Amino acid sequence: MLNGYLELKLAHELFKKAPDTLNETELSRLGEIAGKQARLEQRILASAAAAQVVVPAPTIATRLEEIRQRYASPDDMTADLERIGLDAEKLAEAVERDLRIEAVLDKVASAVPPVTEVDAEIYYRLHPEAFDRPEARRLRHILITFSNPIEKAIAAKTLEDLRSTGKNVENFSQAALRHSQCPTAMEGGKLGTVKRQQLFPELEPAAFELAVDEVSEVLESPMGLHILRCDEILPFGMMPFTEASPRIIEKLTEKRRREAQRDWIKEQA
Repeated sequence: MLNGYLELKLAHELFKKAPDTLNETELSRLGEIAGKQARLEQRILASAAAAQVVVPAPTIATRLEEIRQRYASPDDMTADLERIGLDAEKLAEAVERDLRIEAVLDKVASAVPPVTEVDAEIYYRLHPEAFDRPEARRLRHILITFSNPIEKAIAAKTLEDLRSTGKNVENFSQAALRHSQCPTAMEGGKLGTVKRQQLFPELEPAAFELAVDEVSEVLESPMGLHILRCDEILPFGMMPFTEASPRIIEKLTEKRRREAQRDWIKEQA
């Protein structure tokens, strides 16, 4: 029963699939992880801490509802449970067991000392590369391809005419939809967030000289002729500690919690 539930849970966590839809490689991986997980869970449940945990009925009901939400219909869920030897009662028992394990691990993790601003600043100073944001912009473009000099001249004239209206983002978006021969035309010419060395070398210098709402000259790349528009210049360079601190504290807290849980489980052997 418990192995069936564990496999059901892990199949959704790892592959977003029901167990019976997994291929051979996925099934092998699932079996390996489920075996390790089952052994860990047995050690947790055999601890003195687990004996003191009582899971409230509403908490179990909430978790069962989350499981139901994964399925298109109750019949699909029932069929999936039957395939792994579970019914509604056995599923509830397995969920209660799962929640007891989570409660024990949460209690272990809650004893971890809080991460301080000093801890965070030490991490910040020791890992500057993690907070050095590359230069990046949100860009749009209009691309017109050509196959001969006449088509190139027509494309250049069209793009030059569009430059004057492109300072307005809505106008540029509509122009991209009408004229651009890039798939991004369907999204108003959006290239999204672009960092250095992600564009053709022929486009990059002009792209990173644009001011917000500015449209480039007509540019040529191996794809054809373009005009670029800058929607936003993103912050770049070293992230200030005041901005990085909440993220660092969250990361270090989670790391300490995992380490405390791992060490506690080892002690239960």
